[in-house]
Amino acid sequence: MSSDDIKSEVIIYWLEKADESIEAARDEFKANRYTFAVNRAYYSCFYAFSAVLLKEGHKFSKHTGVRSALHHQFVKTGRIPIELGRFYDLLFDSRQKADYQELAQFKREEVEELLSNTAVFINKMKKLLNNS
Repeated sequence: MSSDDIKSEVIIYWLEKADESIEAARDEFKANRYTFAVNRAYYSCFYAFSAVLLKEGHKFSKHTGVRSALHHQFVKTGRIPIELGRFYDLLFDSRQKADYQELAQFKREEVEELLSNTAVFINKMKKLLNNS
C-alpha cells in the first residue's frame, strides 16, 4: 500500500470518527448528559479538522497545535470564516470545562446550539476535503 493510500485511509478513518462522535453527542444530549455531549461535539470537530490537516500534509500531537493551525492556516487565510474559528475556540474551551472543571454544568439551549454549529463545522471540513 502506498503512502498516499494510507493517507487516504486515515482521512476516511478521521471522518468516520467525526460522524460517530457527533452521533454520540446527539445521543448524550437526548439523555440530558450535557458535559458528555460537549466532549463528543468537540471531538467530532477535532477529528474532521484533523482529516483536513492530514490531507494537506500536517499532523499535530497536541490539541493546541490543531487549534493554532485552524487559525493560522485557515481563518487568517480566509479558507474558513472567522465565525467557525471562534466557534472552534468556544467548543475547545467548553470541552475543557466539561472534562476538567468540577461541577461543570451546561444549559440545554447552550448545548443544542453547540451541536448545531458542530454540524456546520463538520460540513465545512468535508467541503474543504472535497475541494482540495
